[in-house]
Amino acid sequence: MEVVLDSRKGDISRAREVTATYVARSCPWANTDDVVLVVSELVTNAVRHTTGWWRLRIRRMRGRRRGLVVDVDDTSGKEPTVRAPDLTGGGGGHGWHIVRRLATAVEVVPRPYGKTVRATWASLSRSESRRTKHRKRRTRRSAPGLPGPSRSWA
Repeated sequence: MEVVLDSRKGDISRAREVTATYVARSCPWANTDDVVLVVSELVTNAVRHTTGWWRLRIRRMRGRRRGLVVDVDDTSGKEPTVRAPDLTGGGGGHGWHIVRRLATAVEVVPRPYGKTVRATWASLSRSESRRTKHRKRRTRRSAPGLPGPSRSWA
């Protein structure tokens, strides 16, 4: 199953909404907030830096290569570039860093009409998922008589 949204039927806000719904229903293992932020950045860049249409496609991979794929097509052949973030406000430069940090993999695929920016998230296999949960459970426990783990937000 996949979901497709294009510039004729939606905007950036609708892209975030559709993504959140799809991920919650089809890929509960994925971090919905991360996927929504990546979609928001990719669609925003398509709106800001290209002329013409854009298309968002989200799909779940099955079989041996399980995971989630987000494609954003647009009419520009120009690849996204890494810029130094503007920390004084409003100048941007954060989006491509965010996308590359949150997705498992990111690629730019040239197309005759422009390009596709593809972000993927790998899903853990069932056995990997069980091992990870088991490890997490074990590390959360404290020794008898000792306080449990604490978090520092400093």
